[in-house]
Amino acid sequence: MSSLKLGVEVVGAHDLLAKDGQGSFCAFVELEFDGQRCRTTTKEKDLNPVWNESFYFNVSDPNKLSSLPLEAFVYNHNKANNAKTCLGKVRLTAPSFVNYSDAVVLHYPLEKRSIFSRAKGELGLKVFVTDDPSIKPSNPLPAMEPDVVPKSISKEKNGKRHTFFHLPNAKQPQQQQQKVTPAPPQQQMNYGVHEMKSGPQAFPGSSSQPFDYALKETSPFLGGGRIVGGRVIRGDRPTSTYDLVEQMRFLFVRVVKARDLPSKDATGSLNPYVEVKVGNYKGIAKHYEKKQNPEWNQVFAFSRETVQLSVLEVVVKDKDLVKDDSVGFVRIDLHEVPTRVPPDSPLAPEWYRLEDKKGEKKKGELMLAVWYGTQADEAFPDAWHSDAIAPGDSTSVSPTYIRSKVYHSPRLWYVLVNVIEAQDLVPADKSRFPDAYVKVQIGNQILKTKPVQTRNMNPIWNEEFMFVAAEPFEDHLTFTVEDHAGPNKDETIGRTVIALNSIDRRADDRFVRTRWYNLEKSLSDAMDSDRAKKDKFHSRLHVCVCLDGGYHVLDESTQYSSDLRPTAKQLWKSSIGVLELGILNADGLQPMKTRDGKGTSDTYCVAKYGHKWVRTRTIVNSLNPKYNEQYTWEVYDTATVLTVGVFDNSQIGGSDNSRDNKIGKVRIRISTLETGRVYTHCYPLLVLHPSGVKKLGELHLAIRFSSTSMVNMMSQYSLPLLPKMHYKRPLSVIQQDILRHQAVNIVAARLGRAEPPLRREVVEYMSDANAHLWSMRRSKANFLRLTSVFSGLFSAGKWFGEVCTWKNPIKTVLVHTLFAMLVCFPELILPTVFLYMFLIGVQNYRYRPRYPPHMNTSLSCADAVSPDELDEEFETFPASKSSDIVRMRYDRLRSVAGRIQTVVGDIATQGERLQALLSWRDPRATTIFVLLCLVAAIVLYVTPFQMIALLAGFYVMRHPRFRHKTPSAPINFFRRLPARTDSML
Repeated sequence: MSSLKLGVEVVGAHDLLAKDGQGSFCAFVELEFDGQRCRTTTKEKDLNPVWNESFYFNVSDPNKLSSLPLEAFVYNHNKANNAKTCLGKVRLTAPSFVNYSDAVVLHYPLEKRSIFSRAKGELGLKVFVTDDPSIKPSNPLPAMEPDVVPKSISKEKNGKRHTFFHLPNAKQPQQQQQKVTPAPPQQQMNYGVHEMKSGPQAFPGSSSQPFDYALKETSPFLGGGRIVGGRVIRGDRPTSTYDLVEQMRFLFVRVVKARDLPSKDATGSLNPYVEVKVGNYKGIAKHYEKKQNPEWNQVFAFSRETVQLSVLEVVVKDKDLVKDDSVGFVRIDLHEVPTRVPPDSPLAPEWYRLEDKKGEKKKGELMLAVWYGTQADEAFPDAWHSDAIAPGDSTSVSPTYIRSKVYHSPRLWYVLVNVIEAQDLVPADKSRFPDAYVKVQIGNQILKTKPVQTRNMNPIWNEEFMFVAAEPFEDHLTFTVEDHAGPNKDETIGRTVIALNSIDRRADDRFVRTRWYNLEKSLSDAMDSDRAKKDKFHSRLHVCVCLDGGYHVLDESTQYSSDLRPTAKQLWKSSIGVLELGILNADGLQPMKTRDGKGTSDTYCVAKYGHKWVRTRTIVNSLNPKYNEQYTWEVYDTATVLTVGVFDNSQIGGSDNSRDNKIGKVRIRISTLETGRVYTHCYPLLVLHPSGVKKLGELHLAIRFSSTSMVNMMSQYSLPLLPKMHYKRPLSVIQQDILRHQAVNIVAARLGRAEPPLRREVVEYMSDANAHLWSMRRSKANFLRLTSVFSGLFSAGKWFGEVCTWKNPIKTVLVHTLFAMLVCFPELILPTVFLYMFLIGVQNYRYRPRYPPHMNTSLSCADAVSPDELDEEFETFPASKSSDIVRMRYDRLRSVAGRIQTVVGDIATQGERLQALLSWRDPRATTIFVLLCLVAAIVLYVTPFQMIALLAGFYVMRHPRFRHKTPSAPINFFRRLPARTDSML
């Protein structure tokens, strides 16, 4: 039997309904869970009884915990006839079952037992899960007790059951919590809550998955107060700029410079450096060769939690081959250090006279600034951090690899190249006509035209290519005309080089002028602009080249894209909101390396949205790191995705060629977030390995999306998802894959040159660079998604079959009556359908998802994949098989199957978007659709059906002159609806 138990603390009730005619009654509470029932003591003559009693229930199967409800019934005991009357109930489901550390006392309003009963008041409960084996389950009531809960209650429809999330009682929260029985031991399993399943059958619920892989809501204390149910409960703590993270206090020490330092060796020179010591932690600034007035301007940050002593020592030393000599030091009493809170001005540094160990003044002065601050301080990102090293060790980690950093990905352009023709080619072998083709190259991107053979030395190709380039432009556009003289024998006829800075730019499909370029024999001649003026005869190449800014350069998959704006800034619209992300901490990380005989990890987080990438500082030697860093992005489109990844820094204690290990990532679609709400959840970090899916820890995040213009945000749903050029001159699927691969390579190369570098494996993992490759597992998952979408049609067919077979005569008669009415009055068909969808949408509002979507192992088929399929998925591409024929056929099969899985996934996405119309997954889109359904129902009720049908037919068959190349507003609205791709691994 499982050791998992559900703990319930019955605290008290308020404002109960009197039932004995004297203004009070004898109250007790019965709890029922998983076939077990317990009862509190009876409180007589009290409308506000207080019990403070604890009960524990066995959980027979932890995997079924998400489907097991807890029911609490409040009864009045009538001593006259020894009967009990139910005055209300509370029904709680999986979202209320959290760890003891996250559990709080909540007061739930009592629900009616039935339509004709009455209910009043609230019941205070604290519910949590624990696996402590020392806790024994409570003694249950007899199984055959006569006055059990009436069967009518258990037969209530699931659609009529509520789950309330109320804030704690503002009057007596602390008093009640102090009266509760002591907490269970700290040894508890990390259980969370499932995402709430949808109620009615209008849309399917999320696929079930192991309970430990589910999303959990937390209620942390952040800078602005405690977060409960997405709202901030402000207490005595002052608010701050960083209100989505827990405030962390640091001792900042800025070492600016020194002057008039004495010489320490016979040559009269000095190699100074500074050592900052706080207890066992020590930071070292770089040393200078033979300099008596050095300038460091370096900041050291020591976590206040680790500061054990009350004295700060800043020692100036002389770097020597044998032993470093002390030049002098400065002692500062930490009790006298001021506290700085931004936006206060930076603390002005002061000169301190150096002293020796006896406290006597020595020659030389050191300029310092010392203050207490938080991570909101502008010195925090570039500071050396004490939590990046082990106590007593100052040389194990380079500051380059541990700093937090904000990156901006380069501005990407599509380069449109049209190779038209050439004139007066001069081949090396003049006895034959050349079989000429043109090779076009930008960096490592190379494309070729088809070979063309003509008898006048003027071949015509008229082929178009597209490349990706990044600003600032570092590579040139090179055209090479070659002659295919035979197998493996290509001769260069001429080449020309064009600087990308000199190419025309456009933002629409306007005409771009063509140009003739002279062909040179060598590359150096082609890059010499003055040589063209000296030579009178040239072979020439006719091309059309432009930088096309009307496209959005796809460096991510469109379903996970974080930015949809075109390259040309003139086409950008104003922002519609602000996205704030607080990266709090990670728990239970799996060790990625071994140090001092123990498993440990050196982790950092990377968040990507739009052009802005952020990287937190690296926390060394910790499996439960606390980051508490907050970042902000401007939002231009809600149909975008924020991606947060966790990585192990392999450069610490390893080589520069070591790859940073991926620990997991989180995707959050902006359209699924309600404006103004603070989402605080614990996300399981799931990674697929060749041995199967693994949970490598949990990441705690705080997210808030604020709208600056509700009108602009709502109008986004009628606009195309991508810029107009994607519809006027669409790119093929093969083009998109090739260009996206090149874009990811360019972004990875540019970000890899930053300091600290954002490594290629990080960029590829965050951008899902290999998501298009073949995978049997993903193909199965997409097929199951497709069948899930069409399950509604199958259910409708089954329902209609039951009607035809008269399985339920009453239902069948009603359907016949409705069918006869609609046939006699056909004008009621459409308004009835729209009104029905409006009512379904309103009804589903109460079952709308409360949590952002997250990785779902069951949906991704990661929990039931075979070892052979995993071996195939993690096989290299191209395959590393022994036979060349097998490799060719295998790669071809994977390539074709990859296209098929993409098509199947796209079909499933369209069906899931249909379900999203009424599921409130995107609350703004459902609001628009529900209101449109109401308006359509009213209009169709008052408008003759024949007129509507005539106008609709004429609109569908309208002349091409009245059609636009860009999609219409309904199509744009539909394409912006969220699908379940956000939950795909």
